[in-house]
Amino acid sequence: MVLMIKLLLKRAENEIVTAEKLKRMSEDSETKTFMEIPQDMTFYSAVISHSYYAIFYSAKSILLSKGITTSSPSVHKKTFQQFKKQFVDTGILDKKLLEIYQDLVIKAEVLLEIFKSEKKKRGEFTYTTIPQANKEPAETSLANAKLFVSNIMKVIESA
Repeated sequence: MVLMIKLLLKRAENEIVTAEKLKRMSEDSETKTFMEIPQDMTFYSAVISHSYYAIFYSAKSILLSKGITTSSPSVHKKTFQQFKKQFVDTGILDKKLLEIYQDLVIKAEVLLEIFKSEKKKRGEFTYTTIPQANKEPAETSLANAKLFVSNIMKVIESA
């Protein structure tokens, strides 16, 4: 079980690094040139997604540290509910961490709805404005993921 907790935390760290690099590729002209990425292309939606997964995997790790596992179907919903029940409702963790988690769940759902909606349109507007419009939420998501994961790691390490 300890190995799985470490693997989940490592996965959370990997998701943060991926989000950071995608953000950099979205913003840095030299990186885009080197990677042969069109200058107008951004990856902010993916930054949000990877930030969410960093939180998800760290939440699974802290649950596992208490012997609680979650699985499909509805693994994301179950993980969120168990995290809230076991750590926030009991006062073990600050409600701010739950708010961060909940915020990213909502952003992920909004992105999915955008995807569903825009999939039908397939217009130029979709491909040129939606990614850039996600810059600010992506920055917030990445900062929140870093805060969330670092706090979860501290709790697990102190246990």
